[in-house]
Amino acid sequence: MTTAPAIPNVVGVLGGGRMGAGIAHAFLIKGATVVVVERDHEAAAGAHNRVAEAVAKSAARGTLTDSPEEVLARFSTSTDYESFIHCGLVVEAVPEDYDLKVTALRSVEEHLSADAFLASNTSSLSVTGLGQELRRPANFVGLHFFNPVPASTLIEVVLGKETSPELAAAAKSWTEALGKTAVVVNDAPGFASSRLGVAIALEAMRMVEEGVASAEDIDAAMVLGYKHPTGPLKTTDIVGLDVRLGIAEYLHSTLGDRFAPPQILRDKVARGELGRKSGKGFFDWTD
Repeated sequence: MTTAPAIPNVVGVLGGGRMGAGIAHAFLIKGATVVVVERDHEAAAGAHNRVAEAVAKSAARGTLTDSPEEVLARFSTSTDYESFIHCGLVVEAVPEDYDLKVTALRSVEEHLSADAFLASNTSSLSVTGLGQELRRPANFVGLHFFNPVPASTLIEVVLGKETSPELAAAAKSWTEALGKTAVVVNDAPGFASSRLGVAIALEAMRMVEEGVASAEDIDAAMVLGYKHPTGPLKTTDIVGLDVRLGIAEYLHSTLGDRFAPPQILRDKVARGELGRKSGKGFFDWTD
């Protein structure tokens, strides 16, 4: 029998793509009731399948305390924001576009109780700026999960200027209850992880562009020499070159020329070479 979780009893996730489904799975297997809201029925069905597959994999690894059927009985999908009405926490996981996130967060907030918490899974956008677009910025925080969520042991807790101390403490507690480690950072462009990760990746791209070494050898240098689990270029392929370009452009605008996207990145995105999701990026993913 599932014990009471040290996380909100009812958790919502806005967006059921790869990241949103991973976030839903993380809370679900730790005992929460979870609802994912998507833009239409087809997307909602896709989200349901992704979460169900993740639960099945957890069962195969022997990491569930309940049966897969019992876990999935606490999971639902919807296309209606009213489904968030009983949530103690909702995590927004829509694409990394400021205006889109503001619209999404405002729509979620309208359907939350006054004491419920709202979080964004943004990897680089200003948590303070997003919070200032809301009626209750004290109840808003950044929870930056990492891809793939089930395998990652890190959550970056990003505190906006108006995030309440209560929420800051709760976010760290939730992270620990999910079996992950919290890195707490104050809001700044790129936070800690994206700022460092993108800086390394952009330099690796410049090295490919300049013919310093192949993508394979550059990644091998970081994996074997610095013990990175995955090289910066393969990581870029996994994240998505379009996503990395968007983050780099934002950091370029806020932190200066050291984050200017290399032409090789712009060219690959323009050709549709977006990494693993398109079959090609800095590496070939078609096999």
